[in-house]
Amino acid sequence: MTPVPQTDRTLAGIALMLAAMFAFSLNDVMGKWLVATYGVAQLLLIRSGAALLMLAPAIHRVGLATILRPRRPWLHALRAFCSTAEVAFFYWAVTYLPLADTVAFYLASPIFVTILAALFLKERVGWRRWLGVSVGFAGVLIALQPGGTEIGWPALIALSGALIFAASNILTRELAGENEVTLVSWQVLSALLFGLAVAPFRWVAPSWLDFAALMLLGIVSALAHMGVNRSLKYAPASVVVPYQYTLIVWATLFGIVFFGDWPGMNVVLGSLIIVAAGLWIFMREQARARERATAQAQRPMELP
Repeated sequence: MTPVPQTDRTLAGIALMLAAMFAFSLNDVMGKWLVATYGVAQLLLIRSGAALLMLAPAIHRVGLATILRPRRPWLHALRAFCSTAEVAFFYWAVTYLPLADTVAFYLASPIFVTILAALFLKERVGWRRWLGVSVGFAGVLIALQPGGTEIGWPALIALSGALIFAASNILTRELAGENEVTLVSWQVLSALLFGLAVAPFRWVAPSWLDFAALMLLGIVSALAHMGVNRSLKYAPASVVVPYQYTLIVWATLFGIVFFGDWPGMNVVLGSLIIVAAGLWIFMREQARARERATAQAQRPMELP
């Protein structure tokens, strides 16, 4: 069998990442439309049920006992809680904010990841990355409200969601060696349990069309996550990860087309600064990874 050229694999990785971001954006549009009628908990319940059905073959292959009894269950539980909370905060935020505004705040998560990694993982952060963090925060402040006016609580919801999302990413780093099906299954089960506990208190009987749309949320989200994972297998992270920032382009376009939400100049300017800072932080992380790899390769081998 003829091996696939690396150039073709890289292009496939880029295409998959772009498709995944488009799918996430469609998911966000459907979520914003549905959360106007159905509560966040009901949305998460049906969404997670659909995702669990998609995961069923993979769960069967890995084994339910293996998934429910991982090596560090409390860490899995904390990560699953953060994952459920950040999704809930996102849908809560888009109830009040334009889609582009909410996505802009969530794009600030790499800034929070850098801070949390320095605080909790004791990761060494150089002055260049701290500079990127400072610039990114300036972008966040501009997007929140320029001119010293009062900051609205919906924006604080979105920003809190971004911080929780960053915490979820930190916990994912800590669980990097764990089975991927186990990680996703705990996320889905956490959201399902939250929905089961809270949704009955504000249940709205959905039409068949809306029920299908709620199910589609879980299916599209699962497919988008699969696309990101496969993209990272086909091409280096340094090549494909920057394409994740196309989320803000789609969020702006879909917000205008479907909801008539034109982002303010403060959001546009803040988003540009946040994206630039995020890309800078990412490039510095890649440079540090290369430096560590070079140092490891040059370390003399120890004789037995």
